[in-house]
Amino acid sequence: MRRAIRAWRGKANVVLWVSIGGTCACFVWAAAAGDPGRLDWLFAVLALGAIGANLFDAGTEAQSVSVSGTVLAALIAIALFGPAGAFAVIAIGEIVSWAVERYRATSLFINLVGAGAPMLIAGTVFEAIRPDGDGSVGYYLALALAAVLVLVLNLLIVAALRSPLDGVPFHLIVVDAVRPLLVSLAINVPLALAATGLCLELGVAGSLFAVISLVAFGYMAQLVATARHRSKQYASLSWGVLSGLLRTLDIRDPRAARHAAAVAAFARDIAHASGMSSQECELVHTAGLLHDIGQFALSDRVAERGRVLNDEDWTAIRRHPELGADMLRDLGLYGPVAEIVHAHHERIDGRGYPDRLTADEIPEAAKIIAVAEVYDTLTAHDTYRTPISSFEALNELRRVSGTQLDGRYVEILARLLAGSDITYRHADRADFGRELDLERRINDAAAS
Repeated sequence: MRRAIRAWRGKANVVLWVSIGGTCACFVWAAAAGDPGRLDWLFAVLALGAIGANLFDAGTEAQSVSVSGTVLAALIAIALFGPAGAFAVIAIGEIVSWAVERYRATSLFINLVGAGAPMLIAGTVFEAIRPDGDGSVGYYLALALAAVLVLVLNLLIVAALRSPLDGVPFHLIVVDAVRPLLVSLAINVPLALAATGLCLELGVAGSLFAVISLVAFGYMAQLVATARHRSKQYASLSWGVLSGLLRTLDIRDPRAARHAAAVAAFARDIAHASGMSSQECELVHTAGLLHDIGQFALSDRVAERGRVLNDEDWTAIRRHPELGADMLRDLGLYGPVAEIVHAHHERIDGRGYPDRLTADEIPEAAKIIAVAEVYDTLTAHDTYRTPISSFEALNELRRVSGTQLDGRYVEILARLLAGSDITYRHADRADFGRELDLERRINDAAAS
């Protein structure tokens, strides 16, 4: 362990000194290439915009897509003040941000060289290929090329510096970032061209408008990122509670978690085969996982195997759909799921519970879960009854089609089973953790 820590510190020191050396080289380059006579009020406005954008800019972290107000301000500076001016905008924004936030010095130098060096390189290329007149088609094409160079070089430099610190191979970082990079290019390049045109046409007024827009964008991005973070925390808490309840229920009744996973998998496949959308299939799958969550509120005697249940016990059991739906509603995120859970023991003929709904009144997802639940209960080896074959179970499902179950979904399940092996037909190895896929659900909830 100590050897690993020493090795990491050694790599961190190398990265720090490389970043410091690169930053110093950038300052020397900017000083040699700079022309203070080109600077004017527009530069001051862009520098202030970079400071504001850096302090507020949150980007779109969850998707690894960078839409930075600071980078946009520097791209405008490339067009108006050359590579040295663009580097100065980056340096001012980063240094002020570091002075306020006081993050690690290593990150400051990585940011300076990672964002500053691409500005100098791209700015030099822009100066070399731009036509003499501002605002021409060739001028904007040259600026677009410079913007592409900035984003590509930023990725490569930062990946090279972060790779030894994070212990991730350089090529993997680059490969993972290709898609976000393309999205960033599609967003940043047109914004840079539009903002530059605005500044050329309207001067200081245009620059002020562009900078205010950049700062406002950064602030709104920060609000969105904060809201997403809080949504992720809430989703993590609520799904953690639900997962914990089902795990606890599984201790009382060892079939609970496996049964929930099996019903969820069967129900999702039936929903997909019936032509439901991916969103509807996800809803059915989630409801399948949680359909028996209300049993957590039942007494231990009801869950005890081998016990003869009295009328009071059966009354309690018939309440578990209501109890489960109430639990889900209390958590706030699962309104549609709660309605499905509430109705999953209703029957087509109106003799189900808790509300005696008839065919047209029962949600389609609840009908699907009813078919999946009855099938798994008949075929699984961990139920209270002797398991029967898949063929026998389908005969039983067909016998109660039109009274207890919806015949359409029974036949869809039959087609699914016809092309499947015994592992699928008898879901004895259904895994609750795999079906739950907690991390994905939390991320999906945060993104939505």
